Amino acid sequence: MSTVSEDKFNTETRGRLSAWSTRHKFSHRPLGYDYRGVETLQVKSEEWLSVAVAPYAYGFNYLRSQCAYDSAPGGSSVSVYHLTQMRDQPDQPEEVCTKIFVPRKNPRIPSVYWVWKSSDLQERESYDMLGIIHQGHPHLRRIPMPESWVGWPLRKDYVVPNFYELQDAY
Repeated sequence: MSTVSEDKFNTETRGRLSAWSTRHKFSHRPLGYDYRGVETLQVKSEEWLSVAVAPYAYGFNYLRSQCAYDSAPGGSSVSVYHLTQMRDQPDQPEEVCTKIFVPRKNPRIPSVYWVWKSSDLQERESYDMLGIIHQGHPHLRRIPMPESWVGWPLRKDYVVPNFYELQDAY
């Protein structure tokens, strides 16, 4: 992913937050818009904490959700943050989606717990299910899975331990 240092993206792929981030020299990559018209950005994991403060300063004061998914067996994991600007238009707040792709071998992302407290349980769940380590999170431990559980159940290459498939007896 290349750092955006100049205004070289057109308006079809770049939204307001991307333009603002470019002016203020924040490293990101515009990914366009989703089906609802929400701007989507990609950020490097090592720059996520410094870039995360930018949307907060821009007015995105609410973390609506944080989720994660496995892109492919043996591929990278993706942490997704949906941010909402709650102050200007309460009926139709502006939203932005930020994606951080992390390698499976070293899935580390700086935690944004100190920016948005609502990321607490959501980051813990992405750790519990996919093994993404949110560095700096004060309570990073498993939630639904027991602490003794081995592996990350939502990874596409996960094999359930002691699982035996029963054949239909009919």
